[in-house]
Amino acid sequence: MEGQTAVVGYRPNVGVRHGLLLLALYSFAGCNSEGGNPRRSPAAASQVTQSEWFGERAQATGLDFVHFNGMSGELYDPETMGPGVALFDYDNDGDLDILFIQGDMLGSQKTVAQALNPPREPLPLRSRLFRNDLETRPDGTRVPHFTDVTSQSGLDIRGYGMGVATGDFNNDGCTDVYVTKFGKNQLLRNNCNGTFTDVTRESRTSDSGWSVSATFFDFDRDGWLDLFVGHYLIYSTEHTTKCFSLAGMPDYCSPSVHSPEPNHLYHNNRDGTFTDVTAAAGMAADFGGALGAVAADFNRDGWSDLYVTNDGHQNQLWINQRNGTFKNTALLAGTALSEEGIAKASMGVDAGDFDNDGDDDIVMTELTGQGSNVFVNDGSGIFTEQSARLGIHGPTLPYTGFGTAWFDFDNDGWLDILAVNGLVFHNAERVKQPFEMQQRMQLLRNVSGHFEDVTGRAGSVFAREVIGRGAAFGDIDNDGDVDVVVATDNGAPLLLINEVGSLNHWVGLRLVGTGGRDMVGARVEVVRTDGAHRWRRARADGSYASANDPRVVIGLGTSPVSLALVRVQWPDGRTEEWTGGVIDRYTTLKEGTGK
Repeated sequence: MEGQTAVVGYRPNVGVRHGLLLLALYSFAGCNSEGGNPRRSPAAASQVTQSEWFGERAQATGLDFVHFNGMSGELYDPETMGPGVALFDYDNDGDLDILFIQGDMLGSQKTVAQALNPPREPLPLRSRLFRNDLETRPDGTRVPHFTDVTSQSGLDIRGYGMGVATGDFNNDGCTDVYVTKFGKNQLLRNNCNGTFTDVTRESRTSDSGWSVSATFFDFDRDGWLDLFVGHYLIYSTEHTTKCFSLAGMPDYCSPSVHSPEPNHLYHNNRDGTFTDVTAAAGMAADFGGALGAVAADFNRDGWSDLYVTNDGHQNQLWINQRNGTFKNTALLAGTALSEEGIAKASMGVDAGDFDNDGDDDIVMTELTGQGSNVFVNDGSGIFTEQSARLGIHGPTLPYTGFGTAWFDFDNDGWLDILAVNGLVFHNAERVKQPFEMQQRMQLLRNVSGHFEDVTGRAGSVFAREVIGRGAAFGDIDNDGDVDVVVATDNGAPLLLINEVGSLNHWVGLRLVGTGGRDMVGARVEVVRTDGAHRWRRARADGSYASANDPRVVIGLGTSPVSLALVRVQWPDGRTEEWTGGVIDRYTTLKEGTGK
């Protein structure tokens, strides 16, 4: 391969002989890669055998954070909808750091005395940034340790936070942060020295109202990230409606009580400012209470499209018209409603190629009794709802799902599903506390295109009930498998460390532009020497109100096959290729260095 690549956080080689063999057989021409996988056994199989597939490590790694939703007995609806969480490398040291979004008191009298569950700190509370300092142990394994660096980072995020999006909006090679709120949003510019500056006002992105999920994506292919902000409901704590459960008890309201709030699309002006182009792009008149958003090239024309999940209204599939405008094709494409023609309470969402046919399919979580949806893409942006046939509909019926993703937890080459769950109305069967909405998480394993519920085998943490909301997916310990951070409503987070994915072979890729920006929206095709193809997308969006690791991890299964080709389609539509590839390592591919 021509040009240079950089290397991001890796585990040391298992041994000199093994490392030289891998480099000789599988390295890109002209590239350097490091790291190995000392935990893999040659006999490791895609049949997962580890007793604890995921271990919970939040407190053990220093994640001392508790979300506060400000509940006071007034049953304000925003209390049920946050928070999100972000996984991103804010200091460019090669490992993932974590940003937890914090809540606040609601209502005209914002005093801690009103809180039914008072916070540990005085008001006003701040969202918290934790730096990851990976420890390398003598056996080569790496263990994350987190330090609260909120104060020294200058990341001052106050108010009633909901979600977070990450992206390098000014192309300086450092990841910036956009926080959605019940109130005015914030854009924090990364100064590339470990600190942030609030540039909300000058960037013109404050976007008041109630927004939850947002995504950075380059919709006009000019090389600069634009911003979509999904808004939820028109809501005021000064003028609320009293709602009741079926048992006649006071409860939180259904979203149908309130009108949806319009979304916003911001175009990046390349000078640190954004312009609201919602109307010019054709998005102003069509909205429905957005909770999730994910950008992907659904019709494979080389331009990023956008899928938006709405709560109780038709979902939207915004197909990029390649002229600065979008067209909502959801109804004709089969993604607006359920198979029964019902507008469901769609929340979390992700796009990915679960059936390995080269196009992005859609998964989304729903309300208890509705079951999650899977829309299977025919390659042209036309979809068929197949959750029942795939074995997903039935197992998900008991749950109210929020954060979710397609991710290959066991690195067998097939994308699985994890869903983070929690009710939005009180559980009438066990009202012991003022916020009884706990449910367990769920893990569905993809077995060659059909899913089985393996929650009971995933680890003891999956038996724990929490009020799950945001979920961020990424390789926190840089061992080649995807871990998960779960944000809970009015509770402590969970850190799910993957213990089994790195037992199989994998390839890890970081895709960067000429300025060092992570090229979210880039599409990767990996061709193995045995003829198998795998397609993945570099993305930080999706899930629910959260931001993910932009690196791509592709599972290769048990056989130590080599890579024949890696092909990258960049967000501007250009395609580059690299011959061969390093397995069981991360490699950075830089735009303009391929063939």
